[in-house]
Amino acid sequence: MTTFASGTTASRDGLTRDALTVLQPGFPGTTAPDWLLRRLGEGLASVGLFGRNIASSEQLAALTAQLRAECEDVLVAIDEEGGDVTRLEVRTGSSFPGNNALGAVDDTELTRQVAHELGRRLAECGVTFNWAPSADVNSNADNPVIGVRSFGADPALVARHTAAYVEGLQSAGVAACTKHFPGHGDTSVDSHHALPRIDADPAVLAERELAPFRAAIAAGSRAVMSAHILVPALDPEHPATLSRRILTDLLRGELGYDGLIVTDGMEMQAISSAYGIERGSVLALAAGADAICVGGGLADDDTVRRLRDALVSAVRAGELPEERLADAAERVRKLARWTASAAGGSTGAADTEVGLRAARRALRVTGADGFTPLTEAPYVATLTPVANIAVGDETPWGVAAELGTLLPGTGSGTYSGDDAGHAALKAAGERRIVAVVRDEHRHGWMGSALDTLLAVRPDTIVVEMGLPQAPARGALHIATHGAARVCGRAAAEVVAGA
Repeated sequence: MTTFASGTTASRDGLTRDALTVLQPGFPGTTAPDWLLRRLGEGLASVGLFGRNIASSEQLAALTAQLRAECEDVLVAIDEEGGDVTRLEVRTGSSFPGNNALGAVDDTELTRQVAHELGRRLAECGVTFNWAPSADVNSNADNPVIGVRSFGADPALVARHTAAYVEGLQSAGVAACTKHFPGHGDTSVDSHHALPRIDADPAVLAERELAPFRAAIAAGSRAVMSAHILVPALDPEHPATLSRRILTDLLRGELGYDGLIVTDGMEMQAISSAYGIERGSVLALAAGADAICVGGGLADDDTVRRLRDALVSAVRAGELPEERLADAAERVRKLARWTASAAGGSTGAADTEVGLRAARRALRVTGADGFTPLTEAPYVATLTPVANIAVGDETPWGVAAELGTLLPGTGSGTYSGDDAGHAALKAAGERRIVAVVRDEHRHGWMGSALDTLLAVRPDTIVVEMGLPQAPARGALHIATHGAARVCGRAAAEVVAGA
């Protein structure tokens, strides 16, 4: 990389450009604002997309073309896990089941096919970088933010499906970003709100948390995302995103990873409340991160300017080595070159039904032997918990809409809180009840509502669309291992005998 004598105009321009290059900002709206296009001309190399930026696949393709007209090899990133976390289909629910459903099937070729088809759709819209897959081993069933986003609780299973997902996604020309290093599965706190902590010893971490990341690296994952978590056995002082021990010594050194390291969203409270996004970004780069993700919440030009200036000032103050910033910027450009060369390549034929096939195979049905499919329209009572920030509350879920297409006249309502069961009984009247829950084991009120429903109406059908940790009960119990639209469709087909 070309270097310049300190203090020259060329050096200052190069420094500012590198500082912009390592940022991955977001923006509001479904077209690119003028400030974003201007920053792309000044050196910004990545843009992050969220649900607010997407209205349709046609609109998304036009948006990415608008970005590419300003910067031909811009990295267009998205948080598209499929399943519960979808941006492409944020208003309808995903055509792909999430990781937990794929882990329940445990067919790595199916996982590869699902990831390839998802990647093909992203590439078709001009998206080149996906903040997925989640390689977290969900060893803590009470985890409030991972759950069905994980392939499962077994490290070997998670490892083989992480590798298959990386291979499938990248075979479609979309860079995978395996997350959340060194593993967010054994946490009971959501890092969107506070700093989670994992108190496992090094041997457990090596065997459990790190196994899927080793597999992802072996599979050629182009990027890895850091987690905002404290792991005292690895670094007792700094969260992983800000830890040189974790990002440089462990990930680069011990695991031999040479691709792009990107942070999780820097405005998340685990970082921003303790360090601020400017200081946090400087520390992340110094620790070994190459790209700063910001824009899920803070999505404006002022944020980009503040972070750019913070990085430049840190270099000039000697707090961030200029060589480290230049190395990070070059890694971003290297990935951008890879995605540009992969774009337009052979991505194979479309397989639009692979997600539904996978969702059907993922179902775990209890009580089917004595069950007669419904022929009359039921009442669907959806017991709704508060959505975590990663999932969001704008994406519909459940079985009511899908059952309504199979059994016209199906009624529905959503319930929460201590009186949910009684309210659902009153609304249902004489109709057969289908109770839909999501992580019953994590919500006491939800279990109580089911107790109330089943005491009065023992023929109630129960559909669990989160982690199936609570005992199966009801006249029929269907565990979908996720709340994607196709998971709801698969469950509805069982209920209606379709």
